[in-house]
Amino acid sequence: MIDHAAIASLLPHAGTMCLLDRVASWDARSIVCLASSHRNPGNPLAVDGWLGSACGVEYAAQAMAVHGGLTGIVTERPRIGYLASVRALKFYRQRLDDLEADLSIEAIRLAGQQTLCAYDFLIRSGDAMVAQGRATVLLAPVETR
Repeated sequence: MIDHAAIASLLPHAGTMCLLDRVASWDARSIVCLASSHRNPGNPLAVDGWLGSACGVEYAAQAMAVHGGLTGIVTERPRIGYLASVRALKFYRQRLDDLEADLSIEAIRLAGQQTLCAYDFLIRSGDAMVAQGRATVLLAPVETR
């Protein structure tokens, strides 16, 4: 099982900004991560206790980063990634913090290489669809020392 500590080692995020709890499944093309941090009143993305559905894009981006680390797309870990594009976004809820069930974040890689990756993503809470979209991530160059 890939737990929060293992996930944190794959992300450039620290502390509460590492939003994912565990990886439920993954293979060469996709990953499913679970998160409960949307219910945490101290969530770093929340404003006045309100966590909008658009914050789901960050959950998806973290799932993509974990997938890149697990599959070897990102060979120097953790590398910073920049959202170059987010398209076809659909939000089915206004907020995340009022969802009782854990978030299930599925990311499906459409294309990927060492510097650029594209994923479709779906976010659910229980049986309810929360958000979906497509994101392209530009990976920062490996720093030389």
